[in-house]
Amino acid sequence: MKNTEEKYLEAKHKVEKIKAFYIHLSTYIIINAVLIIYNYYENNWAYPFFLWITFGWGIGVFFDYLKAFEKNPMFNRKWEERKIKQYMAKDEERQHWE
Repeated sequence: MKNTEEKYLEAKHKVEKIKAFYIHLSTYIIINAVLIIYNYYENNWAYPFFLWITFGWGIGVFFDYLKAFEKNPMFNRKWEERKIKQYMAKDEERQHWE
């Protein structure tokens, strides 16, 4: 069982990750808006170079989202706990037969 301080620190860490994601997302939106406007005035979208930046950076924002909101289906907290229990059970079984 976790005590109140451990729960508080865990919740604080989650909030910090979510806050960092929103800062990253806001920066992404603002910078890309400026790039879109600049691209329009520079060459009237004859060559939309901003799309490369938006796409590449968007991949990073997406992975940041998965991390902040713990949406990664492969390596989330439940997966970690399951693996820890699995290795502990395997170790306990090995010790039982020695």
